[in-house]
Amino acid sequence: MMTIILQAEGLPLEGVGIILTLDRVLDMFRTATNVLSDSCATVIVARTVGDTLDKMGEPADHEE
Repeated sequence: MMTIILQAEGLPLEGVGIILTLDRVLDMFRTATNVLSDSCATVIVARTVGDTLDKMGEPADHEE
């Protein structure tokens, strides 16, 4: 898909290698930011509803 876009814009196809190399590093930062923000949102929602993280990692007690 990237080659189609580069050709449509009149850019050389050699730029694909450079773009893919840079995009991999940038994608790692985007992923890390996404994971961090999801984790923060989870903690905020948990505290809003009154949950605590005291028993994190322990098996859940199932009440029936």
